[in-house]
Amino acid sequence: MSKYLIAGLGNVGNEYANTRHNIGFDVVNAFVFKHGGLFKVDRLAMVAEVKWKGKVFVCICPTTYMNLSGRAFKYWQEKEKVPLDHTLTIIDDLALPLDKIRLRGSGSAGGHNGLKDIQNILGTDEYPKLRFGIGNNYPKGMQAEFVLGKWQKEEIPLVKYKIEKSVEIIESFASIGLERTMSTVNNLSFTLP
Repeated sequence: MSKYLIAGLGNVGNEYANTRHNIGFDVVNAFVFKHGGLFKVDRLAMVAEVKWKGKVFVCICPTTYMNLSGRAFKYWQEKEKVPLDHTLTIIDDLALPLDKIRLRGSGSAGGHNGLKDIQNILGTDEYPKLRFGIGNNYPKGMQAEFVLGKWQKEEIPLVKYKIEKSVEIIESFASIGLERTMSTVNNLSFTLP
């Protein structure tokens, strides 16, 4: 049975719930909920295991805070013996507008501290990432407040829709592979139906 590690990055604690920076947690929670899984507190992460179409998904939301995500990622990847190309890390991305999602098989951290830490610990940037565009509509010098801020009321319907689509992207990644999923997702503009 093929096994996948799905890592949603974010920060633990109620003050971070539903913030832009926690979209990785939100996507993984939606995936686990859709497939009837339950999270439990385990080593360095909240962990849920779900089975779907003959595949096992080990889903983690690290409890190490964003900037130390690498330890949790590496621990669960090694413990579960998941090859790097069967991992998918979900993050928020300031460089992408809100209507975009980008799937990549490798690539730099692009200033994202969670990815930087994973890259430092793994010694490579050759692992798949799902980048959830959050836009960059903030005044100069206010990046941290924007990223750690809650979604604006008018953004929420699109964010919920993109979370649903991200769950489908995870399923597609595991079903038809990275390359074919990238070719269907990366050029789309996500707008409400």
